[in-house]
Amino acid sequence: MEHYDVVIVGSGHGGAQAAIALRQNGHEGSILMVSRDRNPPYERPPLSKEYLAGEKPFERIQIRPEQFWADKQIDLRLGRNVNDVDPMAHELGLSDDTRIGYRKLIWAAGGDARRMSCPGSDYAGIHYIRTRRDVDTLREELGGGGKRAVIIGAGYIGLEAAAVLRKLDCKVTVVEMLDRVLARVAGPELSEFYAAYHREQGVDLRLSTGVETIEGENGRVTGVVTDSGERIACDVVIAGIGIVPSVGPLIAAGAAGSNGVDIDSYCRTTLDDIYAIGDCASHANCYADNKVIRLESVQNANDMATVAAKAIMGDKQDYDAVPWFWSNQYDLRLQTVGISIGYDATVLRGDPAEKKFSVIYLREGEVIALDCVNNTRDYAQGRKLVMAHAEVAPDTLADVSIPLKEML
Repeated sequence: MEHYDVVIVGSGHGGAQAAIALRQNGHEGSILMVSRDRNPPYERPPLSKEYLAGEKPFERIQIRPEQFWADKQIDLRLGRNVNDVDPMAHELGLSDDTRIGYRKLIWAAGGDARRMSCPGSDYAGIHYIRTRRDVDTLREELGGGGKRAVIIGAGYIGLEAAAVLRKLDCKVTVVEMLDRVLARVAGPELSEFYAAYHREQGVDLRLSTGVETIEGENGRVTGVVTDSGERIACDVVIAGIGIVPSVGPLIAAGAAGSNGVDIDSYCRTTLDDIYAIGDCASHANCYADNKVIRLESVQNANDMATVAAKAIMGDKQDYDAVPWFWSNQYDLRLQTVGISIGYDATVLRGDPAEKKFSVIYLREGEVIALDCVNNTRDYAQGRKLVMAHAEVAPDTLADVSIPLKEML
């Protein structure tokens, strides 16, 4: 049986950054990264944007050139699942029947795309955007474009995919069971703007609409039937309905957790010498009024990775990074800072008709988050307001003649 000082499970942003941060912080021992993905570490956000559109080849979305990992003496074990964790023996069981011993374990396995469960959800032509292989398969089926696509879910993934498919001259219908787009991550002002803009671009957007069944012929999808009984003919279906945290082996080993796996401020799980980071890590977040949440973002994965690496090296620092996110759709760049959970008021700063504006979220008078559309200056300056827990009068926040940096 092989033994490593640190084993990292997962090769996304969190796993890759954990390995990099260990070396940067002076770790000279052995490091192994285990991943079910068969590719060396690569960025996930471009999958539903530039990579799907064919604007970036795979080489340009790699987190580091492949040779980097060998140069840093970071071993990669790709194309393998972790079947079990034995926290007492400090061992992992892999899907190739090998066992690996570890001194410290960092769990950065992320999550699996949530699958459709309605009748017909096993037909060919139903796609999920989570890995390079997912997108390569979808691109093959789209060919040169011009296909009919139904996208289920109007979150970031669904809307980004819709924007790309419209560029490819596909006929796009988006079906969302809630009454607005981006409902889980943004307020009504932003939802209304994005819904209107997608419709301007030719997207058939169906809100408050569920999927009853998926129809097919000869094993392949041919249409989606909504809960109103309407049939929408299509060549492909893309489902963007969230993820399921990949924490099964940790929970089976006794780690605490219900929505993911629970961690403390140093990213430690309740199992000795096991850390968890990124999409699968459930933590109390000071920017979410100390609610226990999971954050699905590159920022969260990278910052948690650094916290875990430093803790392993004996430099314990609480995780308290300000959250940020982004989304590119058409000619719109959305940048978000903070978390709008629990907001009780919003301020519109700028004019949505000009495609450059911000929505500022307040809780009891305190600035807790901003959604900035084509407005990098507000995003950069508003970040400082969020970090300072600033209280600013709504009329002042709305005045675009006053830079946000002057409101600290």
